[in-house]
Amino acid sequence: MSDIQLSKLESWLWESANILRGPVDAADFKTYIFPLLFFKRICDVFDEELAAALKESDGDVEYARFPENHRFQVPEDCHWEDIRQKASNIGHALQKALRCIEQANPDTLHGIFGDAQWTNKDRLSDKLLKDLIEHFSKYKLTNINCKADVLGQAYEYLIKKFADLTNKKAGEFYTPRAVVALMVKILAPQAGETIYDPACGTGGMLLEALHHVKEHGGDENLMLGKLYGQEKNLTTSAIARMNLFMHGAEDFLVERGDTLRQPAFYSGDSLAVFDCVIANPPFSLQKWGEEVWINDPYGRNFAGLPPAKSGDFAWVQHMIKSMAPRTGRMAVVLPHGVLFRMSKEGKIRQKLLGMDILEAVIGLGPNLFYGTGLAACILVFRETKPKAHRQKVLFIDASKEFKKGRAQNELMPEHVDNIHRWYESYEDVEGISRAVALDEIRENDFNLNIPRYVEPVIEEESITIDEAIANLKKSLQAAYAAEDRLRSLLVKKG
Repeated sequence: MSDIQLSKLESWLWESANILRGPVDAADFKTYIFPLLFFKRICDVFDEELAAALKESDGDVEYARFPENHRFQVPEDCHWEDIRQKASNIGHALQKALRCIEQANPDTLHGIFGDAQWTNKDRLSDKLLKDLIEHFSKYKLTNINCKADVLGQAYEYLIKKFADLTNKKAGEFYTPRAVVALMVKILAPQAGETIYDPACGTGGMLLEALHHVKEHGGDENLMLGKLYGQEKNLTTSAIARMNLFMHGAEDFLVERGDTLRQPAFYSGDSLAVFDCVIANPPFSLQKWGEEVWINDPYGRNFAGLPPAKSGDFAWVQHMIKSMAPRTGRMAVVLPHGVLFRMSKEGKIRQKLLGMDILEAVIGLGPNLFYGTGLAACILVFRETKPKAHRQKVLFIDASKEFKKGRAQNELMPEHVDNIHRWYESYEDVEGISRAVALDEIRENDFNLNIPRYVEPVIEEESITIDEAIANLKKSLQAAYAAEDRLRSLLVKKG
């Protein structure tokens, strides 16, 4: 079969989740489905590469199995078809095969299949695993049949579907892709620049940055070794790596670990720095690592120590410290509270504003993110602001830019374009945006709450004098009736 259509691929992948439904909780679907999909892809491409090498060498099997002929190594007895032949203890055989593949590819696949308990027969019976493996065997996921961009899109579709299923928990690993697209458009990464996401989830922001470079004619080869991410959750960090591989990305680094306590990327005694820093960190994270930051070895408390019960400004300061001199810029999604909360956070805002690196504050609409109906904001920082933007901050009220949905609102492409246009113009637009001098912000005690600076346009209602008089009479009658009811209640109560 050649060129599997995206719609067919998506429905096929979603059906695999339905096979798990019942014995496996919906929140755990991703723990099993993504490793199986990646395992299948690796083995099918290995077979494809083997066939090409056999053809090239006139059937020399030894030559065809040389590591140089394969993107990833698949050891003997660890192939998809080996597992497919098993009739019992399938989970044990599968777990062994996945670990052996990781060990055979230590530089690229170490720990990538996560920690799923494949041998738990109470959850994954032999029959269920057999059904799942047979389902995945329906299509050959070779490069010829299923190009990386198509498979990558299907993978992203599945991530989105799992996010829809688990809503509240989804915020931990998934940022709506339209929000990601907006942030990447604002940062405008160029070919050859480094991109870093310190809370990378399933890797969506790194991928969008890569797509942006490609779409704008950049040489994607210049992006080799330029994508960096860190993610605390084991399953999520594994999904991010698989996601990047599925999209055809190569030579990237996604590390597992607690960014605020133990950052993965550094140069000597300092944090590593990057051209573009982008993230949607966990909102108002408690127990974020205050005890480490009191004497942070990387100097990330340069603007002050954030409060113990909210790590928002810990993420901000970590990201600022990770910006490269001159070229560094960053975009971060945060709860609105960071704009106006006082005490420690107020002092941190004052310090950051004094550094004149905050370029824009963008207020988004409500209910765009999984797990919270609250509106969020995007803060944009630049290590070196353009001359015209210095000593100013652009405020954008984009709270009305969304399409209302039943469960969740959505940013549409036209909304992304509107917000990006207002950001690019850096001009005053009545009821929408305003470039505010730092002196005015200082007069407001460094409060960044958007309504202080961008007043909404109030549409005047046009009615006739007769209509106004009729409305007044109606209101007076209602007031008199309420007064009579109150009088009777007072009489009853003596």
